[in-house]
Amino acid sequence: MHNNSLMVFCGNANRPLAENICSYMGISLGEALVGKFADCEVNLKILDSVRGKDVFVIQPTGPPANQNLMELLIFCDALKRASAERITAVVPYYGYARQDRKIQSRDPISAKLVANLIQTAGANRVLAMDLHVGQIQGFFDIPCDNLTAALIITQYFRNQDHKDLVVVAPDLGEIKRVRSLALAFDAPIAIIDKRRPKENESEVMGVIGEVEGKTAIIFDDIIDTAGTVVKATEALLERGAKEVRVGCTHALLSGPAIERIRNSELKELVVTDTIQLPQEKLIEKIKVISVAPLLGEAIKRIHAGESVSSLFRQVVGNRQTYLNT
Repeated sequence: MHNNSLMVFCGNANRPLAENICSYMGISLGEALVGKFADCEVNLKILDSVRGKDVFVIQPTGPPANQNLMELLIFCDALKRASAERITAVVPYYGYARQDRKIQSRDPISAKLVANLIQTAGANRVLAMDLHVGQIQGFFDIPCDNLTAALIITQYFRNQDHKDLVVVAPDLGEIKRVRSLALAFDAPIAIIDKRRPKENESEVMGVIGEVEGKTAIIFDDIIDTAGTVVKATEALLERGAKEVRVGCTHALLSGPAIERIRNSELKELVVTDTIQLPQEKLIEKIKVISVAPLLGEAIKRIHAGESVSSLFRQVVGNRQTYLNT
């Protein structure tokens, strides 16, 4: 496709991120009005012609998840009806991703339902970041690229030059991802053994691995109510860790999360801007890193028909390794 056919739009979920992506790419954000009718239905008006264009819609589906998801679906439908050549849904945070399988009888698989809705609405491609589980890519019958913010979070911690590190997986499901990240630090790994008695509650059963006298860095994809990360911090410090820092892609920070983090012994929480945090949640312990350059580069390569696989690579010494996403 020609460069002048590229257009980028956004809904209301995270306009600052969309503006930063466009700034990185050196283009203007497409003009659209995304509001509400009196009954709170989405009212969308696309002000620029999109006929024959390669269009990217930037819209994470974080809180309020249902509102932001409907904006994305209606945006895709409107673009399809306006004869856009190709529509890519850029979903930095994919809501409902934690409902990816049936755990009990009669549970929904909401992550698959959302994939069906995005496709039916008219998307030809999806660009996501750190999906909660990689198999969600298989829920789509259209191309789905799953970027990872782990590289930029890892680089942030490497620049701080911490000594005696241990990289910690918050649960057994994160071992593969954390093992890849540990290569960047040439550090060992530890694992938090936890269980969930019910939703949004966790209990730390133990710590697997040596953490005494070390700076522990926990990597996770989502922090919601912060119960897990605070309890993990307590468990690591009880077992002799010197300090605990956390890197996380998606900072939901719901309910009591901010107070829990503020009152904890957690040294630092590094998050990305996949979800726009209100000013009152930007407490001193929280550091926000932008993923705009990473998403902007991916959009440029998708538009040009180039590979995005190099965006998954990290260089460790003279070796290259692909992150498990």
